[in-house]
Amino acid sequence: MNLNKSTYFRYNGIIHVHSVFSDGTRPIPEIAQIAHELDVDFLLITDHNTLRGKREGFEGWYGNVLVGIGSEVNDAQDKNHYLVFDVDEELGPHLPAEEYLMRVHQAGGLGIIAHPDEKRRHIARYKPYPWTLWDSELFHGIEIWNQMSEWMEGLTHFNKLWRIWQPRRSIISPKPETLERWDRLNLKRKVVGIGGVDAHGYLHQLWGPFSIRVFRYKVSFRSIRTHVLTAEPIKKNEDYRQALKKIYSAIKEARCFISHVYLGDASAFSFFAENDHGWATMGEGLIFEPDTVFKVELPREASVLFIHNGKILAQKTGRNLEFKGKERGVYRVEVHVENRPWIYSNHIRLE
Repeated sequence: MNLNKSTYFRYNGIIHVHSVFSDGTRPIPEIAQIAHELDVDFLLITDHNTLRGKREGFEGWYGNVLVGIGSEVNDAQDKNHYLVFDVDEELGPHLPAEEYLMRVHQAGGLGIIAHPDEKRRHIARYKPYPWTLWDSELFHGIEIWNQMSEWMEGLTHFNKLWRIWQPRRSIISPKPETLERWDRLNLKRKVVGIGGVDAHGYLHQLWGPFSIRVFRYKVSFRSIRTHVLTAEPIKKNEDYRQALKKIYSAIKEARCFISHVYLGDASAFSFFAENDHGWATMGEGLIFEPDTVFKVELPREASVLFIHNGKILAQKTGRNLEFKGKERGVYRVEVHVENRPWIYSNHIRLE
């Protein structure tokens, strides 16, 4: 809660990216250069079960792009994929999921569940990697929108040519069951929602010897972004470790939102609440007061869904909109353009 309206500093980033240190196809400096060309502020690398990129000194500034290196950890059954940041210990499939959840928690790191409700049925060799440990309260967040997972789940032998030819157009929305789960979790505690691209830049086999590169990094980076609001500015000449701490802190506190860049630049989006007790933005809370005002500011006219405890309360169209929160609970908004989801805010709590 803030007694006065605070100024936060906005940065947009790409989360969940693989390099040549696991199953990606480009080295980290080349990936960072692509991010720089697309005006990305931060890039979080998550190679599978390794921190080799961090050990070999690839974390840091690349021009105006801040690169952090974490890992994507999984168990021996290749389930329970977990995006881990701000932890120096390498965790891997030799550990049960309960153990790496605990180790990340004890180290004070940031842990986010990857593609939690993944289901793939159409092509046998692309198996799903779901999350099963929902009883745990040690994770900080969930990846509510995973670009590659959504693309793969919709892939069939009949539509793959179209989906390969128009990859960004095939990215429509997060899974409804993931959004429902995310809202339920936030009724109990703060659980941040982030967006991930799951970028590999890999070759997809069409038929026989014929292959095509699907979702080149430059294409992936034009899809799902996570925008963070930091309490302090990030200066391009400051120590990269301190700068990354600001990014991780904002994500852990859920001061962030997700956008689909294909539908437009959402950097100027704002969502906040005001009443006589103060002001709060995403990831924050206010003491409940009837008719607390929630405000949405958009860079373009769009349709906004106002959601309380997972249920839609109202829908309005415009650029600067107001809604009333009449009950305790958690509130968020979804913004749609061209009948497609564009922005997902994190929650504001009235308590």
